Amino acid sequence: MAEVTIDGPDGSFTVYAAAPNDGDGPPAPGIVVAQEIFGVNQVMRDTCDWLATQGFVAVCPDLFWRIEPGIQLTDQSQAEWDRAFELFGLFDVDKGIEDMKTTLATLRAHEVCNSKAGSIGYCLGGKLAYLMATRSDSDCNVGYYGVGLGDLLGEADKIAKPLMLHIAEKDAFSSPEEIAKVQAGLAGNGQVSVHVYEGQDHAFAREGGEHYDAASATLANERSVDFFRKALGA
Repeated sequence: MAEVTIDGPDGSFTVYAAAPNDGDGPPAPGIVVAQEIFGVNQVMRDTCDWLATQGFVAVCPDLFWRIEPGIQLTDQSQAEWDRAFELFGLFDVDKGIEDMKTTLATLRAHEVCNSKAGSIGYCLGGKLAYLMATRSDSDCNVGYYGVGLGDLLGEADKIAKPLMLHIAEKDAFSSPEEIAKVQAGLAGNGQVSVHVYEGQDHAFAREGGEHYDAASATLANERSVDFFRKALGA
């Protein structure tokens, strides 16, 4: 588990990285983790560490570096929520995807990775994981309660690699109408699987969060790991 620096076309940014057995062993498939609106905080680092225990090299880039490097907020105070939403408003999604793609290419080229790699993202990161499916050559992608997906269905015809979406039925940042729109818009693509978690609110998989639900989180995480193992091997 370490923090490393990646050189991108617009500048350098840091990435938290975790590998199976701390990188001692044969090359493993990789996963780029797209952060929530709280930055690369302890939750995101724990996610990378967990993915490493499942046999993947997991890296989480600091996507807010152009605004302020090293953001690490929690969901435990109103001041942090206010700052998180401020950062969300300032964030350039297109630039973020370029950073994700740079991270993906760097990961694939590293000796600890076997060159197969996908992405996973939560909240803002769930949106980015969807866009990695439409705008990158990522081998597979997983999005948890991605925001604004209903506005991105115009890119759905570009999805050519496996994509799994975990959607909260009662997501406060979505609506039943948007969820139905997303399901209908992706229904014809055999590469896409959509799971809706009954009664769950946004961030049901964020351990320690207000809406965390252990049963739904466990189910979603098991589905994600099985999905990655099938698409990437591990």
